[in-house]
Amino acid sequence: MALNTHGIPQIRLHWKWTNPKTAAMVQNMMKEGAVEALRKCFSSRMEFGTAGLRAAMGPGIACMNDLTIIQTTQGFCRYLEENFGNLKERGVVIGYDARAHPTSGGSSKHFSSLAAAVFISQGVPVHLFSDITPTPFVPFTVSHLGLCAGIMVTASHNPKQDNGYKVYWENGAQIVSPHDKGISKAIEENLEPWPESWNSEEALKNPLLKDPYQDIHREYFKIKEITFYFFHREINKNSEVKIVHTSVHGVGHAFVQSAFKAFDLRPPYAVEEQKDPDPEFSTVKYPNPEEGEGVLTLSFALAEREGATVVLANDPDADRLAIAEKQESAQWRLFSGNELGALLGWWMFHCWKQQNSDAAAVKNLYMLSSTVSSKILRAVALKEGFHFEETLTGFKWMGNRARDLLDQGKTVLFAFEEAIGYMCSPSVLDKDGVSAAAIAGEMIAYLTTKNTNLSQQLATIYEEYGYHICKNSYFICHDQNVICSLFERLRNYGGQKDSYPTKCGRFSISAVRDLTTGYDNNQPDNKAVLPTSSSSQMITFNFSNGGVATMRTSGTEPKIKYYTELCAAPGNSDVKHLKKELDDLVDAIVENFFEPQKNKLQPKPE
Repeated sequence: MALNTHGIPQIRLHWKWTNPKTAAMVQNMMKEGAVEALRKCFSSRMEFGTAGLRAAMGPGIACMNDLTIIQTTQGFCRYLEENFGNLKERGVVIGYDARAHPTSGGSSKHFSSLAAAVFISQGVPVHLFSDITPTPFVPFTVSHLGLCAGIMVTASHNPKQDNGYKVYWENGAQIVSPHDKGISKAIEENLEPWPESWNSEEALKNPLLKDPYQDIHREYFKIKEITFYFFHREINKNSEVKIVHTSVHGVGHAFVQSAFKAFDLRPPYAVEEQKDPDPEFSTVKYPNPEEGEGVLTLSFALAEREGATVVLANDPDADRLAIAEKQESAQWRLFSGNELGALLGWWMFHCWKQQNSDAAAVKNLYMLSSTVSSKILRAVALKEGFHFEETLTGFKWMGNRARDLLDQGKTVLFAFEEAIGYMCSPSVLDKDGVSAAAIAGEMIAYLTTKNTNLSQQLATIYEEYGYHICKNSYFICHDQNVICSLFERLRNYGGQKDSYPTKCGRFSISAVRDLTTGYDNNQPDNKAVLPTSSSSQMITFNFSNGGVATMRTSGTEPKIKYYTELCAAPGNSDVKHLKKELDDLVDAIVENFFEPQKNKLQPKPE
């Protein structure tokens, strides 16, 4: 990027191709001599990966704005044309959440209209939702209508200034490599906006544009679509359980209400201050129920007023679900994603068994989880006889693997990741917080008839299949050099090249798997079985005491995450000792491997 004599980047703006508000932001930065801000916006283009795009809304090629949305969609359109001879017959679907950034003029709805204009200008039919929709409705629509691809404009639970562009392939799952590289290359080859790409007003009048909202809303809420094994209608109808639901200022409210209605469940109490979409996320610091009880303060207050014992919370695009339960002590317990994975996995298998008396059928049954999630489903599978598989982190891997298994005639009953994501039906090959909320509601209603609750049932699961104690967190780091140095030190430990640590404090390491380099000394040839990626950092350590720890970078946030678990054999119910052992292991990992003071890492905000 060239600088003028004042050190200000020389920027040529194509005013015809610029949102007036975005242009005004650039002019103000130039007037103020904001060199660093300009450099940040214009120095390097957003990288399109398997997660699509995720960045702040604002001016420049590093941000989400009208121009970068058009460029991205032009590249995606050309890539689809190369891969599908019948693209103009089948078409694509585009959905969006409620995000908006008034300062730059960007919003999810506006961006989706521009994306639709690009496709329509090339004669491609577009199914553009006329209103906000949960992310899982896009992959559902791809599969239901047999489309070539889907786009969801959302930044999920990111900070309010961010937005994103998430892509699904014809199989209804998120894209994986090499599609990301092919799309990225096509974007670079189609940066010049096509004449009609800006004309979203005309595109919205084009007969190639269809609104799938009513049809998809009706089809999704048919019981056979959102879960295989719903059959506790009488229990649901008669249940007196009181549940609170919050959509955390996102899109989930109306859809979760509809899901409960489809299940004949009593409608959950909605948190009034948070039920309507609000791009400012005005009542929470972070719009992410995974971050802890701070997001649920208003939910707990409503539950206390109404006498409710359970709180359900979706993230803003309703693909994730958090659950909290009031304990006998009157305190609220917020379940981790791993604990909810255990509960929902148990429930799905419990319902499946009630409908399948053929003992041989279990051999055709599969459950999946990501490699950084709890191994609890592995323990259940070993005892019950079904198949369990691990994938790389992220539902793009689980969705694609589920599709492969379904195509082989297998039954994929359930999949989950520790980041409160659950797939309870093959109709949506991605995490789905709407169906998970209704299925959790039914599970809670059933447990109540047995005079038990979620916490007690979780303890029963652990007693039967072995306690799986987890502790996950992260450090914030904005410096890529520090992140690379931290991981390279672990690969050349003690100054010895290609040598990994054999101890961490007092804990002996029995095996190491590095999915950045492809190394795994648990395999005969030292080569990892799971796919590897040199563009992200991920190392897993197995410890002699049964502990497992994975350190990895986030694909969408400036975080170095860690996931730890201690797996005990059935019968070992000394939970206090297990937790102490895991706490000590985590302390050792933080001190010896992360070195937060030396690397100036910021801990997870409390």
